[in-house]
Amino acid sequence: MTIRPAAVTLAAGADVLAVLAFAAVGRSSHSEVVNLWGLLSTAAPFELGLLVGWLVSRAWRSPLRLPVGALVWASTVIVGLGVRAAFTHRLPLTFVLIVTASLGLLLLGWRALARLGARLQRSGEG
Repeated sequence: MTIRPAAVTLAAGADVLAVLAFAAVGRSSHSEVVNLWGLLSTAAPFELGLLVGWLVSRAWRSPLRLPVGALVWASTVIVGLGVRAAFTHRLPLTFVLIVTASLGLLLLGWRALARLGARLQRSGEG
């Protein structure tokens, strides 16, 4: 199966938006201002982790595969939490659990839905 450049762009965009949504919801749930600067400063460590995950997994080759998504997710969480902890000098367990679960749902969830949609589309064509 050949992955088209547009599909890779959409997948990368979906991942970036997933991390931004995570940051926006997190800021909002803590009654923090959700402006561009606040959103970007909250999301930046996790976007860096996302980039590392895409590079390590070579996600552009098959961005919808769930194992690829799992590696992207793990990298986003590990690098993101590591960078954040380096700057804040704290890492509460509840935050680790919420980050892990939320980003897992977002980064793997859209992939699962996209795969299901593609499967349904293929079954409708045949």
